[in-house]
Amino acid sequence: MIKTSLPSSHNPAAPVQAVAYCRDVTRDHSKTFFLGSRLFPMQQRQAVWAVYAACRTGDDIADESTADSVSAELDAWWNRIQSAFAGRPGPDPVDAALAWAAGTYPIPLSAFAELHDGLRMDLGRHVYRDMDDLTLYCRRVAGVIGFMIAPVSGFSGGEKTLQHALMLGQAMQLTNILRDVGEDLTRGRVYLPQSLLSEYGVTPADLERGVVTPEYRALMAHLCALARNWYAEGRAGIPCLHGSARLAVATAARAYEGILDDLERAGYDNFNRRAYVSGTRKLLMLPRAWWELRGAVGG
Repeated sequence: MIKTSLPSSHNPAAPVQAVAYCRDVTRDHSKTFFLGSRLFPMQQRQAVWAVYAACRTGDDIADESTADSVSAELDAWWNRIQSAFAGRPGPDPVDAALAWAAGTYPIPLSAFAELHDGLRMDLGRHVYRDMDDLTLYCRRVAGVIGFMIAPVSGFSGGEKTLQHALMLGQAMQLTNILRDVGEDLTRGRVYLPQSLLSEYGVTPADLERGVVTPEYRALMAHLCALARNWYAEGRAGIPCLHGSARLAVATAARAYEGILDDLERAGYDNFNRRAYVSGTRKLLMLPRAWWELRGAVGG
């Protein structure tokens, strides 16, 4: 069970340089996540940056390391995470920031263990046979991020709230997958489940050609609808978060779901362009997120 208690006033201050490094990693790699993080109070914001940077480090290893070294590097990353949680961080600023965050908030190490398992699924060109396979991947590499962030914000509602947080993370990961089909193909990765490809009449050759056929559009529409269902399930837990974390998470979720809007407007062409949400549009989502939260929590 994840504790929901707030940090003690006796906990040490965040390591300034290490947290600043994590802030820069967050800002440079995910403008959407960074926008949401800025709405947390300072200490929570620092912990969110530390968590993001630690996760991002593992993700970069899975995406950018050579085939000969990636397995060993992922294991080394996992050892670094465990050392940070044990209060023995290495010299890397991400390790120092994570050690502080884990010592300040009840972030579960088990969530990072699941993330490690998920990142290892990217080794050896894992084949996704059906939606159960893909859902497991989405849980491991993104859903569990909700388990890391909820204890930082504080929350009520126990395990039910955590399940909503899980669904929100899964929705964001499925959005990433739908946005990046073309980019992933260049890495030799296909996350679209074989059962759905067969059901909608989309062949591997169709994917390699990068042509948006009517069958492919129907498949994308199906998966976008599933992602939106996951967003709806995830947002149901946002009112249970404490304080300004509600608006922070709601804003990030709205901005991420906006990627689906852009993908749909482009006729589901994710081979030749990357769906995105402009900075201006993200800012314009803030009032909507605030208004929805106002109604959900009774003003």
